Amino acid sequence: MYSFYKLLTKMSTFYKSIDLLEKKLQLLIERYVFLKEENDLLLKNINDLQIENKIYISKLEKEQEKCKLLKITKTIEGSTDYSKETKNKINALVREIDKCIVKLNQ
Repeated sequence: MYSFYKLLTKMSTFYKSIDLLEKKLQLLIERYVFLKEENDLLLKNINDLQIENKIYISKLEKEQEKCKLLKITKTIEGSTDYSKETKNKINALVREIDKCIVKLNQ
């Protein structure tokens, strides 16, 4: 009888251990699902922000180009504030035209 009692105690302990393991696995699965959903949401947010960032960068580049053109226009109108930049731009354009002429002559 004593051995039967020992066996029952060991089996009870075994079943408790299995039950505890099942509970921990269930909790682990729930945490995994939660973290996976959160990760997916964060990845989507990152993607959305990267797209938004590209849009803003594009807008910034366009505005910077407009600013350069406005500086050149001001210089051409007679303002001396941006004359050095305008001269550099004109020189760059002249060099480009010279390269084109050289290629046409070849």
